[in-house]
Amino acid sequence: MMAARGETRQRILDAATTLFHRQGYHATGVNQILAEAAAPKGVLYFHFPGGKEQLAAETVVQAGQELGEALDAVLAQSDDLATAAHGIAELLGAALEQTEFREGCPIASVALDVAADSDLVRAACAQGYQQWIDLIAERLRQRGVADGSAQELAVFILSSIEGALLLARVQHDTAPLRNIATRLAGVIANEIGDPQSAPPAR
Repeated sequence: MMAARGETRQRILDAATTLFHRQGYHATGVNQILAEAAAPKGVLYFHFPGGKEQLAAETVVQAGQELGEALDAVLAQSDDLATAAHGIAELLGAALEQTEFREGCPIASVALDVAADSDLVRAACAQGYQQWIDLIAERLRQRGVADGSAQELAVFILSSIEGALLLARVQHDTAPLRNIATRLAGVIANEIGDPQSAPPAR
């Protein structure tokens, strides 16, 4: 019985994650989430006493952790900065193409829609973004970026990727991700003095 309850809760969470990601918070109704999750009506508040707002916050946390793990795996497996930057671009670009450009950043979709109206959701979005910034900053430190610069550079990298991801989604073209990856590799290379990771001269 407990396993079944846990499975139902996870199905609701997964369905909400996908729908919020694609449609945004306000365009997604509770009944649609329950239908997508094949869950009985009225069960939402049993699993999520805070209702749709709590559900949105938890979807952000879950999606943030999952994408964070994927990003960290790319960074850990890359031998140089250029490879890492383009690996991230390929990861995000592939996700866009697989969803026919319907899904961009899982946090941004919710943050733009409801974070200003909900402290709970805003805090979850902030936590997700900070998790990504921290893991990027740690990888930068491991590659020789000074402690004082790593966090600031990580914010710049994430902001650049977020902007490129939005452009790629609305243009239905992953070129902005590839272009920003090349430029980011050069910026980071200049920070650590690694000319091999810099983009080629034009």
